[in-house]
Amino acid sequence: MSALFIPLGVVGPWQIILIVVIVLLLFGGKKIPELMRGLGSGLKEFKDASKDDTNEKKIDENK
Repeated sequence: MSALFIPLGVVGPWQIILIVVIVLLLFGGKKIPELMRGLGSGLKEFKDASKDDTNEKKIDENK
């Protein structure tokens, strides 16, 4: 069986180390905090939007 058919849930410590090394090589140490800040703010906006959506559904149900 080829490596392409391995489920995505199977990630060991060596794969994580390899991914971290590749990210460091591609972006460098100075860009990573900026990327993480952007990712964090994007997740926060998504969370707020989904929370607002559930609040609107509750208001609609109460009417």
